[in-house]
Amino acid sequence: MAATRAYLDYNASAPLLEEARSAMIAALGAANPSSVHTEGRAARRLIEDARRDVAALVNAKAAHVVFTSGATEAAATLLTPDWQMGRGTVRMSRLYVSEADHPCVLNGGRFPAAQMTSIGVDRNGIADLDELAAVLAAHDKSDGLPLVAIHAANNETGVIQPVERIAEIVRAAGGVLVIDAVQAAGRILIDMSAGYADYLILSSHKIGGPKGVGAIVAAADLMMPKPLINGGGQEKGHRAGTENLPAVAGFGAAARQALAGLRDIDLVARRRDEIEVLVKTLAPDAEIFGNGAQRLANTTFFAIPGVKAETAQIAFDLAGVALSAGSACSSGKVGPSHVLKAMGFGDSLGALRVSIGHATAVEDIELFRAALAGIAGRRAGGEKAA
Repeated sequence: MAATRAYLDYNASAPLLEEARSAMIAALGAANPSSVHTEGRAARRLIEDARRDVAALVNAKAAHVVFTSGATEAAATLLTPDWQMGRGTVRMSRLYVSEADHPCVLNGGRFPAAQMTSIGVDRNGIADLDELAAVLAAHDKSDGLPLVAIHAANNETGVIQPVERIAEIVRAAGGVLVIDAVQAAGRILIDMSAGYADYLILSSHKIGGPKGVGAIVAAADLMMPKPLINGGGQEKGHRAGTENLPAVAGFGAAARQALAGLRDIDLVARRRDEIEVLVKTLAPDAEIFGNGAQRLANTTFFAIPGVKAETAQIAFDLAGVALSAGSACSSGKVGPSHVLKAMGFGDSLGALRVSIGHATAVEDIELFRAALAGIAGRRAGGEKAA
């Protein structure tokens, strides 16, 4: 039976994996994991099993994983001037971000705008490392340390940042590095044991887990941000509130599958390449953004001259294809891409994002081809009529 719809919007939210669904259902009736009785200890084991699975995805220690309600909360927790080290405190006096970061990072967390500096990106969306090194070298550490937050892979273009080089620059400046790995986790290899970052931000629903749960992963436990949510002392005091046990269990199951899926990421890349060949065949003047840099295997971000992104998105949807016009982080609003603007393409250009996964099939790509052919054909007809 031919597919009637194709879901090509994994960067907005990957489809819930059956393994995650099963883990969630099994945990629904569990007791409070903070209780000391037998039922409570059984619930605690589910939390700790998930913690180990999430840690394994990025080769970190389970004890360094803190569960949150999602990536936005994780960012708001980490992006703060106030940090704790033992019984003492450490201050971060300025936050450095890239102009192409996700809004949850660009918002600055608990930093006021006056204490933030934005780093430019090049035409492919790669952060200007010379500019980063220069502003960090000029940072006055007498008032506090520099905190750098940047995405590992862009949610719109899929462009992968040179995190290892960024980490070298930040360490040389005596700073602290937070990496938003929401789109990268499960799609590229991340090794926290090799000095990849000081802190990671993760999200469950980007890897096929449930929505409403994410994590902070630390490289060490010597220093942690001042808690955003205080209360009963859950998560070792780093994030109060009874854990969302079914969501955490689903997150752990999804992390196991994501780690295993890294072995077959080349298949996803081949599907992505097939999609880009179709785009350039049916619309030879289309612009594929970020294709001059290393990108995630699953992401294509493109624009067709003369085709409005929001109009094309509706046409694709009517043809049975779910994709995005930009990112899906603004309550469904479609507007100019701040990422493209930062890359130097202006703020009036609309673009379409196709993001896929291991479950993307040949039939899905055929539906995309048929829909794109119709859109490109209508554009050609309009140009002839004009």
